[in-house]
Amino acid sequence: MPRQARLDTPGLLQHVMARGIERRKIFRDDKDRKSFLNRLAVILEETQTQCYAWSLIPNHFHLLLRTGPTPLSKVMRRLMTGYAVTFNKRHKRSGHLFQNRYKSVVCEEDPYLLELIRYIHLNPLRAGVIKDLKELDKYPWCGHSAILGRRKNPLIPNAKKRKNPRNLRNLRIKKSLAEKTLEDVLLHFSDTIKVARRRYRQFVKNGVNQGKRPELQGGGLVRSAGGKKSDLLGRKKEEREKGDERVLGSGDFVNETLSKAGEEWESQTGIRPSLEALINTVSAAFDLSSQQLKSRSRRKPIVDARSVLARVAVRNHGYKGIEVAEALSLSPSSVSRIVESGENILDNKKDVAVKIADMEI
Repeated sequence: MPRQARLDTPGLLQHVMARGIERRKIFRDDKDRKSFLNRLAVILEETQTQCYAWSLIPNHFHLLLRTGPTPLSKVMRRLMTGYAVTFNKRHKRSGHLFQNRYKSVVCEEDPYLLELIRYIHLNPLRAGVIKDLKELDKYPWCGHSAILGRRKNPLIPNAKKRKNPRNLRNLRIKKSLAEKTLEDVLLHFSDTIKVARRRYRQFVKNGVNQGKRPELQGGGLVRSAGGKKSDLLGRKKEEREKGDERVLGSGDFVNETLSKAGEEWESQTGIRPSLEALINTVSAAFDLSSQQLKSRSRRKPIVDARSVLARVAVRNHGYKGIEVAEALSLSPSSVSRIVESGENILDNKKDVAVKIADMEI
């Protein structure tokens, strides 16, 4: 069965959230939170991904991202797999850390950028992690305090302390992407940083009593109407727009986004890596030669590598089982079986998963 096109088109604004498995804690202490943010900062800069808002809650996190040339799936795979390896080693645990795959909602920028920044930055208050807005102003595990200048922005890799400029548009120093992104947020409120911060805080304060905001969780026009289909009855037929749970915005935006994602997927399928390239990459991740991986050896490292190759080829790149079977001199039924084994191996051997993710499979 062909895979569904992922909404990985560059330049889209996306609200991303991931939870701990069984709603368990993914951040046990400040060292965990610092580890996550340090990793995020490096990945954002390397992949040229903008982060407009973020908040860390003990059992989940929220990010508001705009991807650059690197697809969101690649960014999140590096972030979550790498963090899970570090977390498991530090806390002497094994197995899954996160509950399934992350959730992402593509967002129409003009009506939703500022609303989502406020929504995400108020998350610690809604979750009861802190008691009031005054405490949020200095809370280190949310982007709100960095926008206000009360805390150093942890998303700036190796940041050096600089004096705050008075006018955002006249700043003439080389800045990291994280600095530029924070300034972009403030420029929605004023050219003058002091005024921008005051207006931004008032904007956040106005949202304290708005609750969970289900209309900000994707689904096209129905979601945009507050989740009430009855609100659409008075509209013309052509205005009862298409909805999709992966998209937050008007019907035109939903259709355009899905269409573009489909085109991107179709173009990518024509340039997927060859099976030989995948064999070389997986072999390297297991410190094997490609000849060893393709051999009939029953040594566990080689059997594991073949299973991972089958999983990556079939599920990441849409190869048919019979194609993988021919490349590995296996029966098609054997490939179907080892695909599941490969899934389990990647879940349990996070170091291998990280290597494969970094090799851009």
